[in-house]
Amino acid sequence: MSQPTHIIRFVAEEDGIEHLGQLVDTARDIGLDAVNGTAIQAYKINGSIYDGTVTAVVLTAKRLLSPITREECNFIRCLGLNYKDHAKEASMALPKAPILFCKPRTALGHPYPAAIPIPKCAQDGTSDYEAELCVIIGKSGRNIPEEEALDHVLGYTASNDVSARTLQMMTTQWSYSKGLDGSCPLGPVLVTSKALPEPQALKIKAIHKGNTVQDVCITSDMIFTIRQQIAYFSQGTTLEAGTIILTGTPAGIGHFRDPRVVLRDGDDIRVEIDGIGTLVNTVRYESW
Repeated sequence: MSQPTHIIRFVAEEDGIEHLGQLVDTARDIGLDAVNGTAIQAYKINGSIYDGTVTAVVLTAKRLLSPITREECNFIRCLGLNYKDHAKEASMALPKAPILFCKPRTALGHPYPAAIPIPKCAQDGTSDYEAELCVIIGKSGRNIPEEEALDHVLGYTASNDVSARTLQMMTTQWSYSKGLDGSCPLGPVLVTSKALPEPQALKIKAIHKGNTVQDVCITSDMIFTIRQQIAYFSQGTTLEAGTIILTGTPAGIGHFRDPRVVLRDGDDIRVEIDGIGTLVNTVRYESW
């Protein structure tokens, strides 16, 4: 048995049961494979995402799920205004410290074929995408120094900080407008920190209905690095294993585009990150 590097959570074709697995072919973009109907195979993992070991049993994914469950997640911390060009497009000064808002666990969502649900209160033509690199903490810590910060990271995945802009602009607190059910889809794979030792070197894109709307290299544009975020958030505060950190979105959000781009019923929205793959979702307007 070995330690996993590319972890997926999925419902298996063979037994219809939810499993953890290590991708057989780690070079493939399984988010696109799911959309295209290409078989996704994984070695079954015994244990949890924190202590699992890879077995020789191969299973086929029938449906991909978020790499981390609501039960395993204890807190979703999110950064606002953490890219230079995003601050510029918003005509806002660069922050002196990380801007924190939070999402509830009920915001967690799954990759394709799961949809992003837009509730009635956000169906006003202002629902928006935000492509983000997601960090999952694997080892609890408090007062973590920057040089040790990545030692506390379990791994990385793609996320979409779906936002209801009208609700967001009504108040200075963003948690409600960004914390609606299903507004934080994650996936399609959790790449461990051992397999992805330098997250600052990644590129991130958002693709809406086939059009690239966000495209940036994290290294060149992120204001507070992942090391700095972990060190800052752990000051006097325990970052527990299972904490999710959404690290901010680059320029190109729909709200600031001309003409504006919004998430409408049936839209295809994708978040693509080097070394992780593509988080794909459709948008579904709820009828109740």
